[in-house]
Amino acid sequence: MIRSYELDPSSRLNRFPFTWFPFNLVRKMIVLIRRLYCIVMNHVSRSIRLQLILTFCICLAASSMLYGISYNLFGEMRSRAVIDYQYGIEQIDSEARNMARGLNSQPPDEDEAFAEEANPIPAALHRQKEFEDRVKWMVGDQKYKVLVTDLEGKVIFRSSNAAETNVDIHNVISNAMNARTDREYDRKEFSSFYPVNYNGQKSYLLVSGIPEPHITYMKGDSPMPILGAIALFIFLFYFLTQRKMRYVEELAGGLRIIATGNLDYRVIERSDDEFGSLARDMNLMVEDLQRRIEEERRNERLKNELITNVSHDLRTPLTLIMGYLRLLHDKGYETPEQAEGYIGIAYNKSEKLKLLIDDLFEYTKLSNRDVPLYKKGVPINDVLDQLLEEFVTLAEEQQLTISRHIPKEKLYVQIDVDKMIRVFENLLANALKYSLKPGTVTVTVARDHRYVTIRVSNRSDMLADNELQQLFERFYRVDTSRTSNTGGSGLGLAIAKSIVESHDGSIWAEQDSGQLHFYVKLKLASAGI
Repeated sequence: MIRSYELDPSSRLNRFPFTWFPFNLVRKMIVLIRRLYCIVMNHVSRSIRLQLILTFCICLAASSMLYGISYNLFGEMRSRAVIDYQYGIEQIDSEARNMARGLNSQPPDEDEAFAEEANPIPAALHRQKEFEDRVKWMVGDQKYKVLVTDLEGKVIFRSSNAAETNVDIHNVISNAMNARTDREYDRKEFSSFYPVNYNGQKSYLLVSGIPEPHITYMKGDSPMPILGAIALFIFLFYFLTQRKMRYVEELAGGLRIIATGNLDYRVIERSDDEFGSLARDMNLMVEDLQRRIEEERRNERLKNELITNVSHDLRTPLTLIMGYLRLLHDKGYETPEQAEGYIGIAYNKSEKLKLLIDDLFEYTKLSNRDVPLYKKGVPINDVLDQLLEEFVTLAEEQQLTISRHIPKEKLYVQIDVDKMIRVFENLLANALKYSLKPGTVTVTVARDHRYVTIRVSNRSDMLADNELQQLFERFYRVDTSRTSNTGGSGLGLAIAKSIVESHDGSIWAEQDSGQLHFYVKLKLASAGI
């Protein structure tokens, strides 16, 4: 399972003496950053969506870095050789620019005066001579053609290999601009022009020539960078998500194992995110299903026991009744008094049979919640006082004393009085029947916040834990040798439990120090409801 990140990382920093100004500020920044990191990681660990988003971002960043590096190394590759005239165009343009710079250069007045004193030839004539020498070199070695025109295009200077007397300046400018931007320039004359000051006159310098061709290689984009980036993204995403995918496969395998009927299998909760929640829900589902199946089996077993017990408890009195009736029918008696005795026994057994059938019918209706409840607000104190008065004589006949601890405060409950009296009658009758004689039966009423608890206690033999838990099951008797003649129908406590639960209350039994305690807990209601 993913561990929770520590939200108080400052403990590790306390060992460093961050007390001076720059250091304590750095310490606070470190603590803040670590706190934010822990908070973010805790949220990420609880959400599979955030984990997938973070994984996607990491893979995208890594693949982008690989694409950038590989594109610089292997992004371009040679595709075919082409003849490039751009270098020749740039060379012609460079020569024209240098010549224009030489014509347009104006030395300072002091330097020009010094030059005129040192050399009787004026500086302007000197620049003119240098220009002409440069033109001769270009015509002889570079095979370039040089023209100088006025602003209207009339030629005022030309090289020896030029024959033009007039030039269309606008056409020259347009062709020069197109040649600089045309990547598919063919082998044809190119003209570069610059404005110059020629002999004190504003002019245009035109240098024309055939550009020198160069062989270059046209490069295209290589597919390797994008393919490498995609491959890295897929590999990283697979590598970072394989743990989660294995967990998904583990959950799916757990479901298949559970589907085969192995309800003891539990999947492992390995994370705090939605997959971990799914594992917890699966385990809870299996536990609930296992509990339901066990409860169903238990109900089936109890149903079989119910049929067996009902058959036994009905057959015994019915057999006796039939036996005595047969004796009466066959005149199997000697005196009328003996016949009257047979009739009395048959009648008593019929009453017991009727009581057993009535209890069984009432328990069935209460278990299925088919009996309507007529609830009203009554003080439970008064109900118990009246009921206990009826049991005082019965208790004295069995050498028992009833001790009551009932507060004077009126504790109102919303109950069906007749049904609830049946509950306490069963509890008191059970206490009188199975209490050790002589002894005391204690009835205690206590308030517990919004509830009232009634306790019926008597001294009895200690019961085993499983026997204590089964007291409220139908037809359960602690002494299995008891029959309906000595131990009752076995439905009294089961009926009491059904009645209390239909009132949204609870009933249970405890024992300590030789005392058996039955508790009934009901919710208090407002007075007079």
